[in-house]
Amino acid sequence: MALNLPSPAEVKSVFFSDSFKSTRHAKFPGGFALKRKDCGTTVGRQVSCSVQTPPPAWPGRAVPETSRKTWEGPKPISIVGSTGSIGTQTLDIVAENPDKFRVVALAAGSNIKLLADQVKTFKPQLVAVRNESLIDELKEALADVEHKPEIIPGEQGVIEVARHPDAVTVVTGIVGCAGLKPTVAAIEAGKDIALANKETLIAGGPFVLPLAQKHNIKILPADSEHSAIFQCIQGLPEGALRRIILTASGGSFRDWPVEKLKDVKVADALKHPNWNMGKKITVDSATLFNKGLEVIEAHYLFGAEYDDIEIVIHPQSIIHSMIETQDSSVLAQLGWPDMRLPILYTMSWPDRIYCSEVTWPRLDLCKLGSLTFKVPDNVKYPSMNLAYAAGRAGGTMTGVLSAANEKAVEMFIDEKISYLDIFKVVELTCEQHQNELVTSPSLEEIIHYDLWARKYAASLQISSKKAPIPA
Repeated sequence: MALNLPSPAEVKSVFFSDSFKSTRHAKFPGGFALKRKDCGTTVGRQVSCSVQTPPPAWPGRAVPETSRKTWEGPKPISIVGSTGSIGTQTLDIVAENPDKFRVVALAAGSNIKLLADQVKTFKPQLVAVRNESLIDELKEALADVEHKPEIIPGEQGVIEVARHPDAVTVVTGIVGCAGLKPTVAAIEAGKDIALANKETLIAGGPFVLPLAQKHNIKILPADSEHSAIFQCIQGLPEGALRRIILTASGGSFRDWPVEKLKDVKVADALKHPNWNMGKKITVDSATLFNKGLEVIEAHYLFGAEYDDIEIVIHPQSIIHSMIETQDSSVLAQLGWPDMRLPILYTMSWPDRIYCSEVTWPRLDLCKLGSLTFKVPDNVKYPSMNLAYAAGRAGGTMTGVLSAANEKAVEMFIDEKISYLDIFKVVELTCEQHQNELVTSPSLEEIIHYDLWARKYAASLQISSKKAPIPA
């Protein structure tokens, strides 16, 4: 049953004020006081601890270290989430470039048929199945394989794939906080990360970034927007980055009037105009939560202040993102909407690999015609204010935002709530988290509040006073 949420035009301002700048102290105007668990007491409406700028995983520029190469022949990689969208596209790249890459380990969830096919094709040394009950099914499927891989079940198996001793780079395509522990294990083992798991930074940034710096590993973004930014900052001197401009397609409802959003059906939200993606990310594109989460990622990846990260609607999805340098030059990365390109670059960096025109069509701007841009509508996309506010709060709030959104999208797809309820579920969950916010969380606290947010979001019901009550 859906929450009784008014139309976007009637929705009150989000619980965090987005009007303040990134100053020493975060001020949150409104009818409540925000208290952070590991800070001092709250005084009036001002938080008594400073907003910390995170150490960037890559300090605004990329400098390859030739001395880091430790392998001969094709680059050895592990893939966590091999049967998902990122994993299968990664394996397509390996299949097309067997002289450049080889697979040493694969981890999947429950798609045993596809995993077995991948094992037969790519011959990894180690395989993990997160769903332990399916181990026997995998062994049966691989009964006729001459050189059988080692098989390790459960979460421990996924961790072992991530830190496989022969792997140089680990592609993290697993969804959700399930990707956090394997990514941490890979970092501690000295593996570079081809990052496709958003929770690694959105939820785990305060913990993961210092760890990455400690172990001197590279976090290479595999999603199209952050790959574009990463490519644009190549060769920039330190301090040259002035502004990040994230482009957004606008999703399924970019041309819909706000008044019509109350009538949205699941099938409507899943009709993305440009990309062919999974259900969750397609809905996130419609709500623009995907872009709000990418703002948080960009903050952690490149060390940019939230005031210096902007979102612009670009319906054609040809410019994947842009940067502005200190002298006001704007640099952009362009290409057809194809996730294989950013994935390939995370795997090949700092090299560029030649791609066949048959499977990798080259961009023809003359055939394309025109590129257009517009300012995103905060009324149509209240997710933006929520994401910026959560980012400025920092700590565990960003992970709570992401987890609540993931649960809300799941509830929407299952037709338990309406489209507009997604925003309300996320807002109410973040509001509830205020008194428990931890600014410098441990890995255990990050995972704890991820699980808490999902449970709380799922518990929201209608009450006579339109307030959330536990189920």
